[in-house]
Formats: sequence, C-alpha cells, structure tokens
Amino acid sequence: MKYKKRLSAFNSLMILLLVGGCFRGSTSDKPPIHINPSMDDQSKYLAQSKSAFFADGSTMRMPVEGTVARDELHQKTEYYYGKDANGKLVKKAPIKFTIDVLKRGQERFNIYCAPCHSKAGDGQGIVIKRGFIPAPTFHQDRLRNIEDGYIFNVITKGFRNMPSYAYQVPVADRWAIVGYVRALQRSQNASAQDVPPNELNRIK
Repeated sequence: MKYKKRLSAFNSLMILLLVGGCFRGSTSDKPPIHINPSMDDQSKYLAQSKSAFFADGSTMRMPVEGTVARDELHQKTEYYYGKDANGKLVKKAPIKFTIDVLKRGQERFNIYCAPCHSKAGDGQGIVIKRGFIPAPTFHQDRLRNIEDGYIFNVITKGFRNMPSYAYQVPVADRWAIVGYVRALQRSQNASAQDVPPNELNRIK
C-alpha cells in the first residue's frame, strides 16, 4: 500500500514537471525573478543617450578644465614628444645611448623597422623587395644631419606610407631605436679614426 502511494506521488510530481515544462518560453506580465541583481540592474545613464536632467540634453559631460587622462601627464616634453618647450625638435636625444640601450634599440629595430628599412638601414628590406613603396635610406646626408627628435616623431606619428608605431613601441624603446639608427649611420659612414687603436691594429 505504501509502495502504491509513493508511486502515485512520484507520478503526480512527474506530471506536474511535464506540464510546467510546456509553458517554457511563454510571455508574462510579471517581472522576472533576479536573485542577484548586482550592478547591471541599477538606474544609470547609457553612453550617447539623451538626458532630461542636463540643460543641453546630453548625458556625456565634458571633463573639467585641466583634466589629465591617466598616464598622460607628460611634462617632460623633450622625452615624451621629442620637442622642447617651444615646440622645436630636439637635436639630441634626452637619454644616454648606453650599450644596453643600443642593444634594446637593435632588437626593436629588427622587429618593427627592418622589414622595410632592412637591418642595414639602406631602405631595401624584404617588404620593399616584395613591391612595397621604397623606404628612404638612413645613409644620406639629410637623415645623417637631421635632429634626433625628428626620427622620434616619425616613429611616433608615421610619415607618408609609414604608419605610426606609437602603440606598438613605447617611448623608451622609440629613443632606443633612435640611438640604434645613429649607430647604423655611423657604421656605414665610419673612417679609420672611428676604430679603437687596438681593433685597428687587428684588422690592418
């Protein structure tokens, strides 16, 4: 008898579950149950939406005058922009070109610059050999005598068909590349006087 009652109760429960399943997907005027509303159901303005609160009807507000975006307080203009306080390109880089800096510059140059400019800096990189617009050689008087700030700015903003590398190459690495470009220029236009005496005797 107890077994039959249990079986009957089980069957009733199963029928209720099956009948309830038939109503899945149906609409209801009642709000859905949200056990953990968190912050996604709070009252808030959406970007680009209209506002009835502000006089101009705009939800998005202009920043307070003098607001500086995070990590954008670049007061050292020579370092961050390659220009002095008057907006002129700096002739010399604001960092020391140590061996470690030049090695870093060589690594970054070979990754980002060599495909067009070649590892020798003569503008005959593999991309150029595949038909891309030729890059200028660094071994010309104009670029040998150009300001360090000019090279930094070209890396930062791009020039003609060269894109900007501001997002791929951090500021410190841009200066390191500038130093390595100068080393390349020196190597391709060196004289016997540039070679240390002990090395000069070895190669004679």
